[in-house]
Amino acid sequence: MKQQVARLSPHQNGKVFGVLMALVSLVFLVPFSAIFLFAPTDPSAPPSWIFLLFPIIYLVMGYISVAIGCWVYNAMFRFIGGIEFEAKSEA
Repeated sequence: MKQQVARLSPHQNGKVFGVLMALVSLVFLVPFSAIFLFAPTDPSAPPSWIFLLFPIIYLVMGYISVAIGCWVYNAMFRFIGGIEFEAKSEA
């Protein structure tokens, strides 16, 4: 049975994706902060604590981009249809 996704929740999907992006950014943050901890400091370089903002930036940008994407999907659904998938019930 073919079905279509009629609506995507911008807030819920944005929250989930934003948190996932923040967690993924930690994979890069931990090694890079360790590298920069032992690297020689340059007075003209940005402060090392700026790396702590990356997970927050990733969370906010991930939330905003997915929320906008869901809004566009919901607006276009009535004109072009939605994502189609086939479901099979076990009987």
